[in-house]
Amino acid sequence: MPALLTDTPLAGRVAVVTGASSGIGAATATRLAELGAKVAVLARRKGRLDDLVDTVKAKGGTAIAIPVDVTDRAATDQAARQVAAELGTADLVFNNAGVQLVSPITDLVQDDWQRQIDLNVTGVMNVIGAFLPHLTGAAEEGRPADLITTSSIAATRILEKFSVYSGTKAYISHITRLLRVELGRKNIRVATIEPGMVDTELPDHVTDPDATALMADLIEQIDVLQSEDVAETVAFMAALPRHVNLTEITILPTAQAI
Repeated sequence: MPALLTDTPLAGRVAVVTGASSGIGAATATRLAELGAKVAVLARRKGRLDDLVDTVKAKGGTAIAIPVDVTDRAATDQAARQVAAELGTADLVFNNAGVQLVSPITDLVQDDWQRQIDLNVTGVMNVIGAFLPHLTGAAEEGRPADLITTSSIAATRILEKFSVYSGTKAYISHITRLLRVELGRKNIRVATIEPGMVDTELPDHVTDPDATALMADLIEQIDVLQSEDVAETVAFMAALPRHVNLTEITILPTAQAI
């Protein structure tokens, strides 16, 4: 996607990106830093985070790496304290960490079910719990405050064998609507971004042959989204005037029919 934003509209902001070691998270962290934000990148893979920070700094940006598993509430709370100590109060949280494991429900792959629930639901809630005081403080100071969470078109589409994954993403999309009731009046913008097929490593986690074939065919047959497309959209949402909240953004490849 060509850059829609120019200059540094996010100057002075402190952003947190989870799931930042690859794909959408890495691209978004890079773009937010290019637009002037100081960025804390969170994920489990320290080596990848360090490489990302080096890339941001080489372009003149500011970033810190915080290796953390967001399914660990205490560790996520500590990460929030580290952000405050090193960068200041976070006013832009991109709650992006997630995993996609697809299988027929009758296969009873309960470890995969639990892993998706732990990261896509519990991990998301741990990040909200850790950083909501930051966002509240920023809003009270009259600054923009954004909580943007990565959902998926699977939240609303009926896709065979995606049951547990789709359920976790439906949770994310709906809790965003509910959180806006409480947080919107506090001038905290709450949003989900629901991508279609993106060329990231997420499909590599899928072991079901039918689902793997479906995704591989889409990538081969159509011009699917790139991580940078989603990153530019997230940046645009955050760069709007603070009284404007784009709450649910579905972003699809033009040629994706399902």
